[in-house]
Amino acid sequence: MIALDFIYRLIEAHPFLVVFPLAIFEGPIVTVLAAWLLRGSLWDLSAVFLICVAADLVGDAGLYWLGRKAHALNPRWRKRLGLREERLSKLVAHFDSHGGKTLTLGKLTHSVGFAVLLAAGASRMAFAPFMGWNLLATLPKTLFFILIGYSFGAAYSAVDSWIFRASVIILALAALGAAAWVLHRRRTTTP
Repeated sequence: MIALDFIYRLIEAHPFLVVFPLAIFEGPIVTVLAAWLLRGSLWDLSAVFLICVAADLVGDAGLYWLGRKAHALNPRWRKRLGLREERLSKLVAHFDSHGGKTLTLGKLTHSVGFAVLLAAGASRMAFAPFMGWNLLATLPKTLFFILIGYSFGAAYSAVDSWIFRASVIILALAALGAAAWVLHRRRTTTP
């Protein structure tokens, strides 16, 4: 993670030069900082919104591409990562029937988005629907962080802490939910 004060100084000095590449990797806090620093005019905020949406989609496409490369891994590495053919087949079936819901949930919860985007690529979900669902989820998410930045951007360190805490809580809840689901599946499939 890049130091917040460094990001702040970069955006302050070169807003439209650095927001896009920074937002690919540090999206939410970069969106908050850019909205705070450029809140002076409506044009700047709409440009920040468009730049941050585009950066988020580029990052999503990168993770999708990495996920697609799972099939090209050496079979020994696939086995180590738990990517057996049976599991990949189930992943494909899941994204065929529930891809949109899964992507939207992953994007909006933020903390599990990384895994969901990789899984969508590994499932070889068609790229156009993948990007369409991500765009639909990215628009309100980016708008939310723009509004947070516009309103509370002066407290960007606290906002970053809130984002981190919320992400950890959501990740813990997702892990507990996944563990409960696995236990339930084992109980119902064990003779």
